[in-house]
Amino acid sequence: MKFTTATLAALSAAGVLAEVANIEAIDALPKDVNPFAGKNYFANSYYAGELEQTIKAFLAKNDTLNAARVRTVQKTGTFVWVTSIAGLSNINTTIAEARAEQKKTKKKQIVELVLYNLPDRDCSGGQSGGELSSANNGLEIYKHKFVDPYAALLKQARDLTFAVILEPDSLGNVITNQGVPFCQNASAIYEEGIAYAIAKLQASNIALYMDAAHGGWLGWSDNLPLAAKEFAKVVNLAATVLNTTAIPNPRNISRPAPSIRGFATDVSNFNPYIGNPRANYTEWSPSWDELHYAQALEPFLTNNSLPAHFIIDQGRSGLQNSRQTWGEWCNVEAGYGIRPTTETNSTLVDSIVWAKPGGESDGACGITVEGEVAPNAGLWWEKYTEMLVKNAQPPLEPTYLNGTTKGKN
Repeated sequence: MKFTTATLAALSAAGVLAEVANIEAIDALPKDVNPFAGKNYFANSYYAGELEQTIKAFLAKNDTLNAARVRTVQKTGTFVWVTSIAGLSNINTTIAEARAEQKKTKKKQIVELVLYNLPDRDCSGGQSGGELSSANNGLEIYKHKFVDPYAALLKQARDLTFAVILEPDSLGNVITNQGVPFCQNASAIYEEGIAYAIAKLQASNIALYMDAAHGGWLGWSDNLPLAAKEFAKVVNLAATVLNTTAIPNPRNISRPAPSIRGFATDVSNFNPYIGNPRANYTEWSPSWDELHYAQALEPFLTNNSLPAHFIIDQGRSGLQNSRQTWGEWCNVEAGYGIRPTTETNSTLVDSIVWAKPGGESDGACGITVEGEVAPNAGLWWEKYTEMLVKNAQPPLEPTYLNGTTKGKN
């Protein structure tokens, strides 16, 4: 929908320009095109900055090869996690940097973000609880102090494409952890919060991926139909939100139902894209690696009128079969995995991505590395990061200071 200058002036005089802007924000929704295709995965400066200490650590050991490999990681596109109201400022920084990169390289950038701040967050794990509580008006704060400005910032940057993962683990907990009282009480909050985010983030430059946990969680035969049903419930709830409170529409202009691009799997986990060999603990599951999970979930999504498109996190999935059980999720022995790419050999998978910034701890749990225990969730764990570099599969190509793959650091 395009308007001439004269039309815009008339609309403004009539006091309806703001409404038109709201309608435009959802008028040109993405077609069935892979949003990652033909774009550069933007590498954010925050993660690159964290990795500087890893370069220094390797250089202190005269390990110039692994130091150069870390420089390659610095140039790899990863997701920026926006996990608090204060963290919204990171979106401004990321947009400015992505625009600068786009101008410099003349390459279209896709900016990858995680939206992660639901009230009563991480109801079963307890390692990544957030700032909001449903007991203290958390849902309304989430909607209007977090989601609203989040959406506004992305809609104002129409020159960039955004891929947004919505609230990792949340709906997985709704589906499988009703026996945990905290999760049971949080379920309706999660559903309404995510539905509100879907409704607000409708724009042609935003591709939304609902978190679908991973094959070891929702990929069991009994869970697949339950998962698809829950996902459909939330998307349908988004339509109700859109037509009531999310975007004012006083003139009752017809607008399309809200939609998502697809689903994100294996976020912050360690499952391989293609298991080789298959892990023993997956014996009875049709979803024994993440590609098989996407394939197993696809018919249930289709039957619920949901799009079967996936992005799959392989940021820490390079070292296969290092776990004793599938339930091990915290700081597992790991290595950087397949680099972000749209060459997935599957029409279902839009892209391999690195969603979890490798090196940021899952919590004060999991393995020890060289006698060192893990710090709290989100904090940098240097020794773990060095392990990720050494265990990377495929091995990381080195990048030396002269910008080549050969030379001296």
